[in-house]
Amino acid sequence: MRAALGAVGRPGRLGAAARQGAAHAVLLTWALVAILPVVWGVVASLKDDAEIFAAPWAPPSSARWDNYVRAWEHVRLGRLFANTAVVVGGALALTLVVGAMAAYVLARYRFRLNKPVLWLFVAGMVFPVLLAIVPLFFVVDGLGLLGTRLGLVLVLAAYGLPFTVFLLTGFFATLPASVAEAALLDGCGHAGAFFRIMLPMARPGLVAVGTFNLLGLWNAYLLPLVLNPDPERYVLAQGLAALAVTEGYRADYGALFAGLVIAMAPVLAAHLVLHRPLARGLSLAAPR
Repeated sequence: MRAALGAVGRPGRLGAAARQGAAHAVLLTWALVAILPVVWGVVASLKDDAEIFAAPWAPPSSARWDNYVRAWEHVRLGRLFANTAVVVGGALALTLVVGAMAAYVLARYRFRLNKPVLWLFVAGMVFPVLLAIVPLFFVVDGLGLLGTRLGLVLVLAAYGLPFTVFLLTGFFATLPASVAEAALLDGCGHAGAFFRIMLPMARPGLVAVGTFNLLGLWNAYLLPLVLNPDPERYVLAQGLAALAVTEGYRADYGALFAGLVIAMAPVLAAHLVLHRPLARGLSLAAPR
């Protein structure tokens, strides 16, 4: 009898193992697709042009660190990093604060337009930014903010707001409402309960949405290209585009790859530091 039951259960276990193996194979393939271009870029940044074309995957015969020097000096990457830090930092802080407040209201308070407002934010996630470029240009220009860091910060913050509200609404809905109610009974106002009690409890969700927004804002190119025409205020994506043009005409591909590696380094470092809190925040914000 036991042998018969074992024979019946064995195909099920084999099928589960096969599915798990197939899933691991797909994930491994996806990881290689994502990692190999990064590795190739780092290797190419340490070669001269002849080595890049003659042996693209071979390690460099000797590390050409001067590629990084040329990339840093030709487009003044230090200035680009400073501009990007100001713009991305300001937009990220504004997006998280405003988005967290809006998400908390949508998750905790029931009113007639609760769901329509939430779906309006969801619709903003799929709205093509290309359709808004021209009117956005005239609006920012009319406000006197064209070519200013403040104008770019406000537009990038609005661009990241729909995703922030959508993700944090699901996260705030998982937090116990009894904690906020206890704070209100103890004499804490609604704003105090949010900033002093609920917002610290939402730290995993803030880390998750902040990481995604950081990646999107750091790589933003179209909006800065249209709204930030002053070369002295270029962000990193604009500077890298200028570097691609400059080094492409000079046929200095080693410096071009070095500039790309320098631009990737902060984002990769942030991901390595925040990948565990990011996974935890996404798991807590997932619908149940």
